[in-house]
Amino acid sequence: MNKEIYLIQGDDTESYTDFKKRIFSLVKNLSITYNPDALKFTITEKAPPAISIIPFSKKKISAISVYKENPEPVDSLIKAVGFRGAYRVDEVLPVQYQKDWKDGQRTPGVCLLTLICQKKNIDYATFIHRWHNGHTPLSLRIHPLWNYVRNEVKEILSGDAVKFNGIVEEQVRTAADLLNPFKFFGNPLIIIPRMITVYADTKSFIDYPSMETYLAAEYIIKTK
Repeated sequence: MNKEIYLIQGDDTESYTDFKKRIFSLVKNLSITYNPDALKFTITEKAPPAISIIPFSKKKISAISVYKENPEPVDSLIKAVGFRGAYRVDEVLPVQYQKDWKDGQRTPGVCLLTLICQKKNIDYATFIHRWHNGHTPLSLRIHPLWNYVRNEVKEILSGDAVKFNGIVEEQVRTAADLLNPFKFFGNPLIIIPRMITVYADTKSFIDYPSMETYLAAEYIIKTK
């Protein structure tokens, strides 16, 4: 089964409510007309906090994940207003929640959606090794992650797409687990060393200036 992720950007003049309605309409039509094996999306539902230790982007975005056998890209998403890119990915879930809510309902908690590119002065093999074998276990050890979706980009499906190498969805059970530094990094005795460790590790394999990080919510429309 192929997994493809389509990035749709919201317009600055578009409210969060209107953007969410637009994405829901796109996904609903896709579910009916295309009938994928599974379908979900993450979306920026509201503005991030004005002050945060996480460098949240203030742009609106949705990452629509389509699971299907047909290898042809979804034309309706590529033609959607605000389309930024389509990517075929390899999905790995180092930690996974047990879903007990209905399809179409908002997933509990919040999602940290991160778009990453390989650091320019390392080769791809080094990038993958540091990401998979260094950063992933570090994140799981430090942060209270409930679900971790690591999407390694294997193919870019549209010529005008931003060339991201990875799309990561890190989910926690409550907003405070992400937005409260002492919950996300640890108590006052260990928070500073942990923050320094995570920052240094991230910069060792990611092109930090091009990284995009969003405060998002997840909606599973059709379960795998």
